[in-house]
Amino acid sequence: MDEDLQSMSAEELREQVRRLRAGIRAHRDSSGHELCWHHPQLWNLLPERIEPQIAVPQWPAFLRGCVRYRESLDRQRPDAPRSEDELK
Repeated sequence: MDEDLQSMSAEELREQVRRLRAGIRAHRDSSGHELCWHHPQLWNLLPERIEPQIAVPQWPAFLRGCVRYRESLDRQRPDAPRSEDELK
């Protein structure tokens, strides 16, 4: 799947690493509701262009997942500032 890397020059590889790092940083630095969004711009950093086959949970299961995700943030980042911002 990553055969294209074999034909890249050292400079092309460095540019690829910079591009991937920028995408990862943009995702890492997102906050609030941005953490929950569908992220095709991150997936588009990959060279293969496919339409991701996603499955969207029914509302009750989706909301339970949101609650579990938020609970995991309480465990992993109990010191993170809290926001009153509403999704717009």
